[in-house]
Amino acid sequence: MTGHARARRRDRRVYLAGHPVLLALLAATRRRPVLRLGPVVLVHDEQACRQVLTGLPLDRLGAGTTGAAVAAAGGGGLFDQTGEQHRTARRDLGVRLASRELRAVWQAPIDRTAATLAGGGRVDLVALAAEVGGSTAAAVLDLDVDPLVLAAAARATADATAAAHLPGRRARPVPTTLTDLVGTAAAATTAVATVSTAVAAFPRAVAWTADAGLWDAAADPVRRTVLVAELLRVTAASPLLPRVAAAEGEVAGCPVRRGDRMLLVTRHAAAAHVRNPSVADPAAPAQQQLVFGAGGHACPGAGVARAQLGDLLAALAPSRPRVVSARADRRSALPSWASLVVEATR
Repeated sequence: MTGHARARRRDRRVYLAGHPVLLALLAATRRRPVLRLGPVVLVHDEQACRQVLTGLPLDRLGAGTTGAAVAAAGGGGLFDQTGEQHRTARRDLGVRLASRELRAVWQAPIDRTAATLAGGGRVDLVALAAEVGGSTAAAVLDLDVDPLVLAAAARATADATAAAHLPGRRARPVPTTLTDLVGTAAAATTAVATVSTAVAAFPRAVAWTADAGLWDAAADPVRRTVLVAELLRVTAASPLLPRVAAAEGEVAGCPVRRGDRMLLVTRHAAAAHVRNPSVADPAAPAQQQLVFGAGGHACPGAGVARAQLGDLLAALAPSRPRVVSARADRRSALPSWASLVVEATR
């Protein structure tokens, strides 16, 4: 078995354990660029996904969307805003995410982890990712709160929200703990996105790097930049983006009606299921970006996620860690590990 085959086999476990119905549905329909199933339109094709995100009017408050869940919790988040309000909020968040001081916040727990590995210890990368995400969210929101407490609340909220729109999930009440911690639904939205991306993407990316033997690329500053984008593409932290059409239209020849629920399968649009991460032959930047959305629907924190993963790989590369144990999370909103323990090999 090749390194990439080993990495893909391990990564598949997060889908089989936590999202088996979703995985079966996507596998059964992936050969169709766009497929209507009653009032639901599944979109697998790269260009079709981009068309929906950039050319089709979307209802941010449509039933089953993240925006609807945010609105139910009090509103005021990026996902439930429209027009100038949405653009202003995105700009404000972008300024906060671009702060130079922010990098030091997530670098501290990464450096502690690297030191533990170098000293012969073992570390759980899920716990690290939660601390990185929680610390970053707290800094962006200017909150004096324990990063791990914030991360736990954000993950619980994300899990409950996902249950409302993912196939095979039983709906659960959205807990109020997160809003109590951060004060507003807008802040809660930022915390959920920051923490969920870190926990879903970073441990899986490190596991793939270890299983496929990509530490040489991770150690090189130039190649590492390409590797980061490819790892985020292939792990596709948000493999499915729920959207609702706000007007009639057409996507890849499929008529779309106002109110249709649309499931954008970014995992397939980014070829994460068939194309291994490659530094020598990477996917086009536009395809890599799709796992973070596109146009006005692109995630404003994508740059931060890339920087965080890059710093993590750079810190771990000297130790060339291997995976000691991995346990998939059966309740997470996004395909994730509940625990991923690594140790140094040098």
